[in-house]
Amino acid sequence: MKKQEKGPIVCDPKILNGKPIIKGTRISVALILQNITSGMTREEILMGYPKLTEEGLDAALDFATRQFQG
Repeated sequence: MKKQEKGPIVCDPKILNGKPIIKGTRISVALILQNITSGMTREEILMGYPKLTEEGLDAALDFATRQFQG
């Protein structure tokens, strides 16, 4: 499997076994979703992950949403 990029979201088999991550970080889309489902606000997530930008957070949520669309 080779590296795939979709804007700020990257899937690289060398990083977190190819899970979708925010480019330039080791923050996975799944981690963002876990934080949201645990009740964290956007602000808390951004404060908890200094390398995470608002654009990266938005991209992760958009990516996750598109995974469930037909």
